[in-house]
Amino acid sequence: MEPVLFYGVPQGCSFGSIVALEWLGLPYRLCRVEMLEQPWDPLFARINPLNKTPALLTESGQPVSESLAILLSLAGRNPGGELCPVQGSPEYDRLSQMLAYLVTDFFGAFAPLWAAYEMADGDDTTKAVLRKTGTADVRVQCAYLDGLLRDRHWLLGERRSLADAYFAGVSRWVEYMKLFDLGREFPHLQRYLLKLKADPAITFARAIEDGVPANSRGGFKGHVTLAELVPRLAA
Repeated sequence: MEPVLFYGVPQGCSFGSIVALEWLGLPYRLCRVEMLEQPWDPLFARINPLNKTPALLTESGQPVSESLAILLSLAGRNPGGELCPVQGSPEYDRLSQMLAYLVTDFFGAFAPLWAAYEMADGDDTTKAVLRKTGTADVRVQCAYLDGLLRDRHWLLGERRSLADAYFAGVSRWVEYMKLFDLGREFPHLQRYLLKLKADPAITFARAIEDGVPANSRGGFKGHVTLAELVPRLAA
């Protein structure tokens, strides 16, 4: 059976792994995880005991968690392809570096903002401090990326990469959090994000998250449930 990607909604960073699979054209299935439903299905703990998405169940039944590991695993399935530089090459090192930056510095900048967002019992002063701290850090990261994109079409240059796929998911948080006027402050980043939004794979991933009919141009073979995967999990 094809690999299965477990993706979380709403606003999960697993969005980027869906985009990556679409761009790669690999056959795959999806398993939806409603992150706001608590507690999660205990079966998912067999995939990731930390109860986090994304996660990947490989063809051999091996679970892989963490976005960085999943994307590099996918890259290894098509080495030398447009999106997958050969390991050991300068291009692969640049991809690894950009992915590492995105899953640490950029992703981490939103931690105070998500903490404030999810703080049901917090006082207004605490929330304001968290939001101010997070906004300042996100602004720094956006300024860095805006500078990179001044003379580039994609994060690594003239060709798209799996870093762009991952960024398609987490970059949405800037707009979702309503932090600042992205177009006014960071026009190169805004231009790039508008191009991403128009990509068929991003359109597909948005439809998947929204639970509406989605047109795959990749290798999507449909959804499966955790219950349907029990035989593979047992193996």
